[in-house]
Amino acid sequence: METYRIAAIGGDGIGPEVVEEGLRVLRHIEKADGTFSFQVTSFPWGCEYYLKTGQMMPPDGMEQLKGFDAIYLGAVGAPGVPDHVSLWDLLLRIRKGFDQYVNLRPVKLLKGAPCPLKDVKREDIDMIVVRENSEGEYAGAGDHLFPGTDREVVLQTGVFSRHGCQRVIRYAFELARQKGKTLTNITKSNALNYSMVFWDEMFREVAKEYPDVKTQSFLVDAASMFFVKDPGRFQVVVTSNLFGDILTDLGAAISGGMGLAAGANLNPEKKYPSMFEPIHGSAPDIAGKGIANPLAAIWSVSQMLDFFGKPQWGEKVLAAIEKLLEEGKYLTPDMGGTATTSQVADRLLTLL
Repeated sequence: METYRIAAIGGDGIGPEVVEEGLRVLRHIEKADGTFSFQVTSFPWGCEYYLKTGQMMPPDGMEQLKGFDAIYLGAVGAPGVPDHVSLWDLLLRIRKGFDQYVNLRPVKLLKGAPCPLKDVKREDIDMIVVRENSEGEYAGAGDHLFPGTDREVVLQTGVFSRHGCQRVIRYAFELARQKGKTLTNITKSNALNYSMVFWDEMFREVAKEYPDVKTQSFLVDAASMFFVKDPGRFQVVVTSNLFGDILTDLGAAISGGMGLAAGANLNPEKKYPSMFEPIHGSAPDIAGKGIANPLAAIWSVSQMLDFFGKPQWGEKVLAAIEKLLEEGKYLTPDMGGTATTSQVADRLLTLL
């Protein structure tokens, strides 16, 4: 029997609540299938851990995580801990340390999910955004010079390497070819005359290897407009770290809201563990009330199952989410319902 080792980091706010429901789904699938199992180890890292120890994770935290097949993260962030500390010392430390250079975000309007756009068919919103996840504007390169003086200068340097750009662009081309989809390159090369011009050059170079994949390119401002006005023109999208971060939240807004937004941070070669997470944040205002929406965390479980080579179970989890939304009886307050976190998960397990 195959065994997959999962490191569960509930993190902060509603993170531990939604991760627990996702783990219930995994345990249910383990029993129902019988050919593979999950070995879960929980880690208490996050902002609460930081307030006690002065660190978001212990010095050997990465070494502890290294042997796992996947990391399941709930949320990071809490009042009293600066956002740049919580982000850089846990989430980005894992992403960068384990070379999770592909951020994969589905933007898909499920049956029963709310959509704020007028006259848009469900099938018009069905894309996968491939975001570069290791460098770009989030590389952490820069400087803060002459602080506190009238000569104070801050430099934030974007990093775009041939290796970094080509590998994520090639991943997007492979995905588009595999699924028989078009690929859209989103950039800003008219204004960013070094970084984005280079990105476009790398896209054109890699495109020569995939003459069968139909491509198009948009500037990020035009793409943002078309995400809202004509989302059907996007199928597989590839873009840089910063633009991908912004566009995928816009994608979540048009496809059911942040309560349905899941993300995967992949090391495709599986040299290191990949990480799966809902991206709705820690929502400290509702933490502990039992009303957090677990569906994004459960959707990220579906992504994890796909990554483990169990797409049939990934599809079943997504179908169960869709049925639950169509029923409309078991929804948390953010989706206009009155159900609790555990009631939503209970119903989903019944449907599954």
